[in-house]
Amino acid sequence: MTPEKKAEILHQLNTWGGETLGKTLNIVFTEVTDDTLTATMPVTPKVHQPYGILHGGASCVLAETLGSCLSVLHVDIEKFAPVGTNINSNHLRSKKEGIVTGTARFIRKGNTMHVSEIEIRDEKDALINHTTMTNNIIAR
Repeated sequence: MTPEKKAEILHQLNTWGGETLGKTLNIVFTEVTDDTLTATMPVTPKVHQPYGILHGGASCVLAETLGSCLSVLHVDIEKFAPVGTNINSNHLRSKKEGIVTGTARFIRKGNTMHVSEIEIRDEKDALINHTTMTNNIIAR
């Protein structure tokens, strides 16, 4: 993939959809390859649970955003829509502040189903969350 194509895809993803939950949580897509998609999310009180650590739901939002958008990049969105049907998220380590980075990659990329694995890591590369997600690919 050319640098120009990467920049175009990242721009499209970062400006797609108006006001969304991903934008509310300041999720920013930062890298795309033929097989992966990466985004960051700041960890601030805005995404904390009452104990002052990253809310598991916010991690799930980052993971699902990545898994869904990875599928979008691999279907003809004029004809098909990836819809999430299952998410399994394991919260492995807490995080109070800083930035987390999630990377999605396919476990299975079929014509009617995509299964993705999403790893969310902190600045020290510690694994914060591991998620698997299933998208059914349906006709529009």
